[in-house]
Amino acid sequence: MSGELQGKVAVVTGAASGIGRASADAMLSAGARVVLADRDQAALASLCGERGEAAMPLVIDLLDPKACAALVPRALEMTGQIDILHANAGTYVGGDLVDAQSEAIDRMLHLNINVVMKNVHDVLPHMIERRTGDIIVTSSLAAHFPTPWEPVYASSKWAINCFVQTVRRQVFKHGIRVGAVSPGPVISALLADWPEEKLKEAKDSGSLIEADEVASAILFMLTRRRGVTVRDIVLMPTNFDL
Repeated sequence: MSGELQGKVAVVTGAASGIGRASADAMLSAGARVVLADRDQAALASLCGERGEAAMPLVIDLLDPKACAALVPRALEMTGQIDILHANAGTYVGGDLVDAQSEAIDRMLHLNINVVMKNVHDVLPHMIERRTGDIIVTSSLAAHFPTPWEPVYASSKWAINCFVQTVRRQVFKHGIRVGAVSPGPVISALLADWPEEKLKEAKDSGSLIEADEVASAILFMLTRRRGVTVRDIVLMPTNFDL
């Protein structure tokens, strides 16, 4: 894959860990310059310091409306162009709805839905002007199945899948591709609140996938010829049973 994204500039949100970090690494390996956006300043500094000048840290809290609105302008100041937006930042609320905290629900819906929509909204004028661009959104297997153990999280991803499919139909005439990658359980920070015994059981049974598998799927989406759009990729562990 080396060099397939040479000359491209990507912005990856939630890039300090998990799928975002793996995605950024895959694009860097393919020759892109990558703006790694995250609120974790220390993690970004460490990551970008190890990856050289092509990896550019952008410390930003996307839950802050002013900061969120500044994502695209700041990235353009740093690079002059945006060819790829990977809207990956998100959080998780699982378990029974009755046990969920209202504040956690609000925060998750804001980050998983509103922020994604705003980031895409803000990058579109730039991509439309250039008549090219790729937008990838991290969705979830939960967007394709009414998952009873995570109704709030699953609902946020159902909303995002609708957003991806409708926006794609609005912007393909401008040379812009829009797609979603929908992984099953990934070994990442989103599983931090899983009970230890459940996490161990899932790992032992082969019911989790690594973030770099998701990144490989994203790179596949980005490297198709321009006349081909991969709108959805669903990845799951082979041993995963809904």
